[in-house]
Amino acid sequence: MRVSGFALCIAMAFAQIVQPGAPGQPGKVLSAAEAKISVRPPTQADIEFMQAMIVHHSQAVEMVDLLLKRGSSKVLQGFGKRISVSQADEIESMRQWLRDHGQPTEMGHAHMHHHTPGMDMSKMASGDVPVMPGMLSPNQMKTLAKSSGRAFDQLFLTGMIQHHTGALDMVDDLLAAGGAEQDNLLFDFVTDIDNTQSAEIKIMQSMLAKAASPKPVLKDKR
Repeated sequence: MRVSGFALCIAMAFAQIVQPGAPGQPGKVLSAAEAKISVRPPTQADIEFMQAMIVHHSQAVEMVDLLLKRGSSKVLQGFGKRISVSQADEIESMRQWLRDHGQPTEMGHAHMHHHTPGMDMSKMASGDVPVMPGMLSPNQMKTLAKSSGRAFDQLFLTGMIQHHTGALDMVDDLLAAGGAEQDNLLFDFVTDIDNTQSAEIKIMQSMLAKAASPKPVLKDKR
């Protein structure tokens, strides 16, 4: 099972800090105060980012569940499983991070929709508007759930590329927020998202190009 860099950092955060003793003497386990570790509280932008990313990751896991039932490519299904395992693991780590900071693991309804200027809000009621950047809208999810075979595979790849791109946009928004991302664990998580999902987008773009290309036709030689 793949363990994300963020989950690994969560585990390391609980490691003991030991001060070496004099020659022949045992070391001393230091408290955070003794080690003079300064912990800067997360900003509101940090908290909302983690709450939103839980929702974002959860849809990706749901999309992979559909892939395993309705997709046709074993290679794509194997790739999807790796995404699902990684993101499910990160969801639990994000929830733990929020609990450790005394924050709710679910975001308020007021932050569930990220609108852009000029957006036609009448489309929200029709199910055409995603709850946050990159996520599939309710109608897109319904279309995906009704598809199967190669058509599903192409829709999945297109949708997951959109999904990953939205996650990168959310990272950019966090980086633009003043004073955000000072928490070491959060910084490592954001870096992991940026690196991993950027690489996965390139892989999926290559898969999509191959899926869209017509199969070669053998000509009869006469």
